[in-house]
Amino acid sequence: MMTAARSVDTGLAGSGELDRYPYTEAPAGERAAVRSWGGTDAELGRVSRRGSASRGRGLHGQLVQQLGQMIVSGDLGADRPLVPEEIGQRFEVSRTVVRESLRVLEAKGLVSARPNVGTRVRPVSDWNLLDPDIIEWRAFGPQREDQRRELGELRWTIEPLAVRLAAGHGREDIQQRLADMVEIMGHAVAQGDGTTCSRADAEFHSLLIQAAGNRMLEHLSGIVSAALQVSGGPITACDRPNDVSIGHHARIVEALASGDATGAEAAMRQLLVVHPDVERVVPAPREH
Repeated sequence: MMTAARSVDTGLAGSGELDRYPYTEAPAGERAAVRSWGGTDAELGRVSRRGSASRGRGLHGQLVQQLGQMIVSGDLGADRPLVPEEIGQRFEVSRTVVRESLRVLEAKGLVSARPNVGTRVRPVSDWNLLDPDIIEWRAFGPQREDQRRELGELRWTIEPLAVRLAAGHGREDIQQRLADMVEIMGHAVAQGDGTTCSRADAEFHSLLIQAAGNRMLEHLSGIVSAALQVSGGPITACDRPNDVSIGHHARIVEALASGDATGAEAAMRQLLVVHPDVERVVPAPREH
């Protein structure tokens, strides 16, 4: 039987709560395993070797994760029929679990269900490529490099604009929390705690987008968080920690506090290209 997926704490420390920052990760060996497709069909028998806990819970969440990874990796190609009864038998789950899982995948654009046709895998052009789960699944699959490049290009577009807008809003509460995240990152780097550093970095960039005061930009915050958290996203301050990258984060906070929109945007662009590896992912400004 499939085992329950582990949920991850995504709480954010309040101002000054540096010693109680709540991010924890279970060792890789303790991550929930999922049953592979059985039978003689080799295509259905292939399972992604890389994976993390599903954002869903229990059997339903794991089945969404398993089928989603197989579709995104190409193990289940476009127009492939998905028979609910077969899925239920091979994963040893109820009809209800299968039905709800397929509904989630349909909402993500991965499958379609039509009368007299059944449920079939949809082509890539129909997928919701901004969905955080699909971003993660692509990052662990054969489209890894494409996902890396595309996330980097989106970040280059989204984040400099977000910090420029944020500089005009003067949200002291968010500015304090941003400062807290920079301090957490500094402590984590000094202690060699890459997990805490990465989580604080993700919160930092998510808060920046929230501070922009633009609901459409805020809707895209999941893209930035996914880019920072999944393997295959652009290099972050915590992958190769140094004083330069942490310093760029601090300068963004300083620029926001003084209402310096130009300075905040410049610091963000410097942060996005602080490592040579990122320059292959994020387009540098063109010289005229």
